Amino acid sequence: MSPDINSLPGADSSSSPTPPPPPPINTTRGASNGHSHNPFPNHNHAEKQPNILYIMADQLAAPLLRMYNPHSQILTPNLDRLAAKSVQFDSAYCPSPLCGPSRMSMITGQLPMKIGAYDNAAQMASDVPTYAHYLRLKGYHTVLAGKMHFVGDQLHGYETRLTSDIYPGDFGWVPNWELGEEERLEWYHNASSILQAGTCVRSNQLDYDEEVMYRSKQFLYDWVREGEGKRPFALTVSLTHPHDPYTIEEKYWDLYEGVDIDLPKVSIPQEEQDPHSKRLLKVCDLWDNPFSDEQIKRARRAYYGAVSYVDDCIGQLLTLLKQLKLEDDTIVIFSGDHGDMLGERGLWYKMSYFESSVRVPLLVSHPKQFEPRRVRQNVSTLDILPTMCDLVGTKPWPLLPMDGRSLLPHLEGRSEEGHDEVFAEYTGEGTVRPLMMIRRGKWKYITCPADGSQLFDLLADPLELKDLVKDGAVRTDGEVKEVFEGLEREAREKWDFEGITKEVLHSQRKRRLVWGALTKGRFESWDYNPIDDGREKYIRSHIPLDDLERRARYPAVDEFGRETGSKIVADQAGSHGQ
Repeated sequence: MSPDINSLPGADSSSSPTPPPPPPINTTRGASNGHSHNPFPNHNHAEKQPNILYIMADQLAAPLLRMYNPHSQILTPNLDRLAAKSVQFDSAYCPSPLCGPSRMSMITGQLPMKIGAYDNAAQMASDVPTYAHYLRLKGYHTVLAGKMHFVGDQLHGYETRLTSDIYPGDFGWVPNWELGEEERLEWYHNASSILQAGTCVRSNQLDYDEEVMYRSKQFLYDWVREGEGKRPFALTVSLTHPHDPYTIEEKYWDLYEGVDIDLPKVSIPQEEQDPHSKRLLKVCDLWDNPFSDEQIKRARRAYYGAVSYVDDCIGQLLTLLKQLKLEDDTIVIFSGDHGDMLGERGLWYKMSYFESSVRVPLLVSHPKQFEPRRVRQNVSTLDILPTMCDLVGTKPWPLLPMDGRSLLPHLEGRSEEGHDEVFAEYTGEGTVRPLMMIRRGKWKYITCPADGSQLFDLLADPLELKDLVKDGAVRTDGEVKEVFEGLEREAREKWDFEGITKEVLHSQRKRRLVWGALTKGRFESWDYNPIDDGREKYIRSHIPLDDLERRARYPAVDEFGRETGSKIVADQAGSHGQ
């Protein structure tokens, strides 16, 4: 803050006269300087709505983070500080271990099959309510910067989108269950991310996230300079790191110089893998393609560096909230869309229900409202929509479908009233029939008509080494047998596997036909093109003077350089002249 010149030592009165002090700050522009006004009057208005900053990372495996794993080698100082003042969910899951379906379910609070979010090229209808719609109804300016994997409609309730997406918003990535189980489409994951892991000077993912960060910070700078009467913001900042390919600039790679990067804890020969894992190895071109320890360590080191890059971005955003004096009035939420196996069990990427693939970080930070604590119950990113509704004083409409449940009881320390249950659905590449999960208490149940069922006791077996179906415990252990048979019945009642299979195949066929036609002749992109009009930026003759004054400087100052917050009480140097 600029010093108050009234407090500066006066000049020697014997050598020169003491200049008169400047008048007190007058917050009424153009009013007489003879009257002092408080620049921040304390009016008894109703409490203002909090802002919301929702930060997302892509493919960030919760079990690898220090806040969940004290033995983690990954450096995340900013995330650790955020966790220390957050309600931290230790068993949070995504509703589908694939980017698009997970995100569509997260923003709608509905499981993928209910909204047709079958895969990364599925188009969700524009009439499906999202948290952005609910927040707009409560007066929020809903803003998206970064990845969301929308297909077709590129807004889904967001009023403003600051960037395009990094991935195509069309039907180009439609899986085909009618191919052989081991057939690969050209856009599937492959081994190149591991084989080519290492440093880069630049990547398209760095290009993207740097733009996301610039646009996000600029939005906050612009918002705080809007003056009185502005709406609260709900800003989603969605980064594409640490998603593969496993490459990062040297600055972050070098953080792990001299570190003996851990190898995966669990190694399973490919012939002993479960049916779904075998299929994943084949469609990702990893079958009969073993990697050396050095190749695995390089890939993991690059991933660690990418996570530290994300951590750096988080630090920039949190620092900016503090600089703009917004940290006390902003709820910060942090999560991700799914994880990354990163070599565990011989698997890479996502698309399975093992912990490193399906478990995600989840933090909610607003210390003046919620005391920092850890929550052990199973929750889902499906729960974000009803939770956001509670945070802003509304509820999802009761006659519309909703699978998510509010996290408010957990946030308020009433976990005995909160839920401890997660459902997840998967119909993307790597499976040929619906693959479903139920996570409740200590149990994880996975089922697929093509592969059979699996059951794990994660309290006794956190590394998921003992499938209680495969080892026969579901027949010989009374408790396990009862739990398993109950989950089998529940799955049959909850999911019409044959009907879902028909719906998925029907959707895939339609989209393949339409996409084939759209690629012939003139191509019309569905990708979002954000407006960046240089005619409406900086100093322009047609922009009202009051707007130019607000943009010129933050915090604003009076004629003697003393800060006045957002109040404009004097011409700001450089606002409309040279």
